[in-house]
Amino acid sequence: MIVIKHKRVFEKLEQYNRIKGDLPEVSLNSYRQAFELEYTHNSTAIEGNTLTLLETKAVLEEGLSVGGKHLRELYEVINHNKAYQYVKKCIADKLVLNENIIKDIHSILMENIMVGGIYRNVDVYISGAQHTPPSPSEMYAQIKTFYMDLIDKTFESTIECAAWTHAEFVRIHPFVDGNGRTSRLIMNYQLMANGFLPISIKKESRLEYFNALEAYAVTKDLCLFENMIAVLEDEQLDRYLSMSKG
Repeated sequence: MIVIKHKRVFEKLEQYNRIKGDLPEVSLNSYRQAFELEYTHNSTAIEGNTLTLLETKAVLEEGLSVGGKHLRELYEVINHNKAYQYVKKCIADKLVLNENIIKDIHSILMENIMVGGIYRNVDVYISGAQHTPPSPSEMYAQIKTFYMDLIDKTFESTIECAAWTHAEFVRIHPFVDGNGRTSRLIMNYQLMANGFLPISIKKESRLEYFNALEAYAVTKDLCLFENMIAVLEDEQLDRYLSMSKG
């Protein structure tokens, strides 16, 4: 995996901030729409949703149903898009990520699927992983510490903060279902709230992604995942910089 120093990403962010006001509005809106579609598709597909990108587009943009698919899969993509819009609204309102917002995100993700926003009271296991999420009693203590750390923990960079927010939340696994989608949304919350661009982890990269999260869960080594986010942010900034008329 290529190591990208955060300095390079921050330099590109500075370039983007200088020219973003001059970027063509048509290009920006077109790309943002395409990104949101791909982000919803990738984030749900990572968890096993079988809708293709085109089927996801048909559901979200045209309100069409897709034959041969479980109703739950349709709700997963609809809900994910709603949750992302909620994230953007909270950021526009300058709200700092907290427990209520995270529970709201999960509730939106679980609409018409199960009751959301409620922590689990049962043990859960992640197939194929070395890490076993904490039992309910330990989980409650750890999620409480997580929210305190969201306020008090010091990070060297926004990328480290986003990586930790995702990796620690999904390590704790506080919900019965939807932890992955929630953690990817709150990762982007931290990025966007601090002036960075949202990123999408492609379903084709899920093995690298799971290995990076496993490394953190087992050894608390955040480097692999932090670097993965840095690479994706670097690529995303390149896309926006390429829109510049200059």
